[in-house]
Amino acid sequence: MNHKQTSSSILSRRGKHKIFIGMAPGVGKTYRMLEEGHRLKAEGVDVVVGLLETHGREETAQKAIGLEIVPRNVVEFSGTKLTEMDTKAVIDRRPQLALIDELAHTNVPGSQREKRYQDVEQVLAAGIDVYSTVNIQHLESLNDLVARITGVVVRERVPDRLLEEADEVVVVDVTPETLEERLKEGKIYASEKIEQSLNNFFQRRNLIALRELALREVADNIEEEIIAEEAKGKPNLAAYCSIHERVLVCISTYPNSLQLLRRGARIAGYMNAPLFTVFVSDSDRFLTKQESLHVETCEQLCQEFGGTFLRVNNSNIPQAIAQVAQTYRITQIVIGESQRSRWQLLLRGSFTQQLMRLIRHKHIDLHIIATSTRENDN
Repeated sequence: MNHKQTSSSILSRRGKHKIFIGMAPGVGKTYRMLEEGHRLKAEGVDVVVGLLETHGREETAQKAIGLEIVPRNVVEFSGTKLTEMDTKAVIDRRPQLALIDELAHTNVPGSQREKRYQDVEQVLAAGIDVYSTVNIQHLESLNDLVARITGVVVRERVPDRLLEEADEVVVVDVTPETLEERLKEGKIYASEKIEQSLNNFFQRRNLIALRELALREVADNIEEEIIAEEAKGKPNLAAYCSIHERVLVCISTYPNSLQLLRRGARIAGYMNAPLFTVFVSDSDRFLTKQESLHVETCEQLCQEFGGTFLRVNNSNIPQAIAQVAQTYRITQIVIGESQRSRWQLLLRGSFTQQLMRLIRHKHIDLHIIATSTRENDN
């Protein structure tokens, strides 16, 4: 079978974009991209290297051997000849797939386009698939956060929409310990830069935070895709795929609700998860002044923990909680231990059992917390 595409077939569609993203230089994004290029070439796909940045890394340079590399374009700037990707040459070559390194790169002044990602968009518009690489710190929306974490203001940035519009985003992940070892072995930077890097950007705490950012960014994209598919009337994938943990604390008018809220906040903290608190008021009865003040205290405490406080009117409390859990894609529910008498359970049934029936098959964990004050189910 001939895998080469004709000009008409290429121009009939926009190319697909696959991005390899990592927490920092040296995790292996470019190496992984080249590996994929070799694999596809072996399957008969027409692959070229549009732009490769090895940064002197021998392993990366060796991995490119055997792949066709499109010659770079020479640009003169301030009397010096520099090279950039020859976007026109890549498009004229019309491969099925172009491998283009360092999406966030700023082109030499005088180039046709300011940023490499803009060159990539031209290649995609020509109907050519692109594999590219980028580090998490280059995302525009994370710029201030990365500066607070690392103390480094990243000048080269790409708009978040590139990840949102990409057909696939792959995290190339290694542990901070592995990355430190690569750095010490001289596999990332020249020997004279190793100590400085370890004491600055490559500090362990920075790498841990950046790694989490990379993993969470991709998780967010996956979840948004699931929600979008659901909105189109496609199968409810979200019911089977919870990307982020979300904790919901169910409070009542009883004093131990504050204990529940604190415990729920600790659980959310352990999981690095958003905290939600719900108070379901029975539409058949009014709250006393004392009860209203208590609920307001819970709301204030929830806000102090950085959570979202929800008020719902419904005489069927288990059903109301289950609906909130579905709406906010809750994965963990925290309730108080039931203290109803055996006679009350026989007459009305267990609140806990009712709730468990409603959230069954929803992939939600239920935490039943014993508190120091006895509490009736509300």
